[in-house]
Amino acid sequence: MKQFSISLIVLALFISCSETKSIPISDLASDSPNITGKQEYLPSPYVTAGNRVYIVGHQDGSFPDLGWHIKGEMGGIWNHPIKLMDGFNITLFDSSDTLRLDKADRFTNYPIASQFKYNWSSKNIEVERWQFIPDDKQGTVIQLVLKNLGGEQRIKLKFDGISDLRPTWLGERTYMFDGKDEASLDEENQLWKVKDSLNEWYTVFGSELEFEQKSKFSSEKTVDNTSINSIEDVLFLEAGGTHVVNYIVSGSYKSEEEAVSTFQSLKRDINSDFISKSDRYKGLASQSKLTVPDKNIEQAFEWLKYNCDWLVRKVPEIGTGITAGIPDYPWWFGVDSEYALKGYMAIGQTDATYNTIRLLDSLSEATNGNGRIVHEVSTNGAVFNEGNINETPQFASLIWEVYQWNGDKEFLKSYFPTIKKGLNWLMTEKDADNNLFPDGYGMMEIHGMDSEMIDVAAYTQRAFNDALKIANELGDTDLAKKYEATADEIKAKINTEFWSEEFNSYADFIGTDEQALHLIEDAIKRAESLNKPWAVEELKATKASIIANPSDQPRPFVLHHNWVINTPMEMNIADKDKAKRGLKTAEKFVNPFGVFVTGIDRDSSAGSDDGSFQGTKVFSYTGAVMTLPTSVQAVAENNYGNPDKALNYIQRMTRTFSFAFPGSIYEVSPDYGMITQAWNIYGFAVPIVQQFFGINPQAQNKKITISPNMPSQWDNASIENVIVANNAISVYYTKSDGKLTLRVEQDNPEWEVEILLPKTQGETTYQATSDSIKPITVENSYVFTTNETQIEISLNYD
Repeated sequence: MKQFSISLIVLALFISCSETKSIPISDLASDSPNITGKQEYLPSPYVTAGNRVYIVGHQDGSFPDLGWHIKGEMGGIWNHPIKLMDGFNITLFDSSDTLRLDKADRFTNYPIASQFKYNWSSKNIEVERWQFIPDDKQGTVIQLVLKNLGGEQRIKLKFDGISDLRPTWLGERTYMFDGKDEASLDEENQLWKVKDSLNEWYTVFGSELEFEQKSKFSSEKTVDNTSINSIEDVLFLEAGGTHVVNYIVSGSYKSEEEAVSTFQSLKRDINSDFISKSDRYKGLASQSKLTVPDKNIEQAFEWLKYNCDWLVRKVPEIGTGITAGIPDYPWWFGVDSEYALKGYMAIGQTDATYNTIRLLDSLSEATNGNGRIVHEVSTNGAVFNEGNINETPQFASLIWEVYQWNGDKEFLKSYFPTIKKGLNWLMTEKDADNNLFPDGYGMMEIHGMDSEMIDVAAYTQRAFNDALKIANELGDTDLAKKYEATADEIKAKINTEFWSEEFNSYADFIGTDEQALHLIEDAIKRAESLNKPWAVEELKATKASIIANPSDQPRPFVLHHNWVINTPMEMNIADKDKAKRGLKTAEKFVNPFGVFVTGIDRDSSAGSDDGSFQGTKVFSYTGAVMTLPTSVQAVAENNYGNPDKALNYIQRMTRTFSFAFPGSIYEVSPDYGMITQAWNIYGFAVPIVQQFFGINPQAQNKKITISPNMPSQWDNASIENVIVANNAISVYYTKSDGKLTLRVEQDNPEWEVEILLPKTQGETTYQATSDSIKPITVENSYVFTTNETQIEISLNYD
């Protein structure tokens, strides 16, 4: 990081205590959940998040160079679309000793704050550094709580703010160019103001002390684009006393007035801002509140709700939406959102869902205008990738899924034009041979894998199936019939043309022999470099088979065993027999933390209970196990009646919870890539809420169907306050000694609850809360229907 040094010390002497003292954050957060990190991961990243500003540094309190999107610049304090600071240094010292707050003894993460603990043993002083970012404010509070365990003493406290006003990634595409940072001291308000010389970009910072200050200033300048500006205070620490010092950092990419106004607001409202955000987070935790025997999963599920909120990024001039991950993907993505938002709805975070969909739709329309959904957009609105092929059909399915939760027909109407245009674009512009399989890149970013990909085919089939439901809902029956015919034909073709009997798996892609041979050569080099002799042998055998039996027509190929071969099971369109065999084959390509992105990369940990991913110095996903493939596998297993296997995949992901960053799950398992990732919620909320507990909303009909498919290990489980439109549902499940009891509560008696419970071949008897609740038998299930707000049904099995 470049640094322009201005060395200025402000000496503030405490004269008298003010009458009003801020409450230490440690007291405000005393009843908050928290997780302390591991000592060995102190030199690794954390995030303190707000929807306008976030801070990324290391858990030891330092701010090293981080990230690769803007090399070394993805850490620090960001107020997108600009960066405010590379970070800051805080030093305590006297005439004989120094404590710099960049080597913490302990890091503890809270849902809305970060805490670093230091011990200045020579002075009998304990120091807590807290960081907190309020909702909707372009700034942060850094608070020191100093506990003097000895006698009265005098120390100095120095804060170095390392400003770095610079644009976000792709800034040059919107004419954002980095100028020299120019600092000035506002003596009246005792704060630093730093401006980018070429832009109306500002960062403002100062201390908020509980004493009157008297200041003395000096400055020294050098040449570069960034700056270091210092504040120094003298503290008289009472014997046995606790002292609070607040530093405020604010910014604006529009005006000095806005930055200063935010500074004053942050300074004034520390306590109320903290309490307000804390209350909001308690509300997040109370939605879809999970209680299960596996307390690790229970805790991970709760914290994933917080993670989801950390990833909301608001840039009012462009929009608000969830971002993919921190630190290197803090902007908006099509496909990441299309997976994640299904989980967001299941945990009741509806505003984030609606805002993100609105943003993606508007950006896609402005960029493409043909229904194609954008892939990646920086926070300045610059589009990096206009959209991979899978993202357009996945948008259609997302809209239908969300409609099941909200029942809002206007919502459906507003996005159906995009869906219609997008499906038309797929079939007319991306299906060169008119065989209903669009051509182009899907989820696998392997060079050359841009023919007919299995995930694109599976998501396209699902899109037409969901679009026909939308068309019917909106009264366009002719279009619905057309979509239905297409969906049925694609499903049949996937189960015949993409299936490989030899490998008991769906193929990675359909392509020409020439394409396959080229990809095989690249894959062999990859496997050799990773020392995977089994993969080299298999690939060479496939190559020999192609040469010995050439075809002049495209055909299916299994080369990489990429995770996307499981998407027909994820979308529940695989034939049952093929699904059974495909899911079994997939078990070969896992390690203790989940599913390999590319199967030929599997290592010796596959099938064992131990293993880890060794990341490269140059960022790469080669050899990676990731949460998304593992999530897809959990959903897929549940679709075919295998909740125990689905739970196994969730348990694998849960092993990575708090592995490196306490309270979060990394993108690449267990500790590589993004330190928190949006799509993680997909692999927990959808399998647990919608599949294990079987909550299937039909808000448009004011109806909720509950059909539990619980893992055998979970004999006592509940999910409370699941939000469905203007209703909330809770499900309590117990199973013991041949007796299954299901209690269901709903808030709104205008809604119908339909409960499906299994009826075995042996004798089954039931008891219900009310005599009016009588079941009908459908195949092997009892179906109970009621409008009551509390229902309890017990089944006794012989």
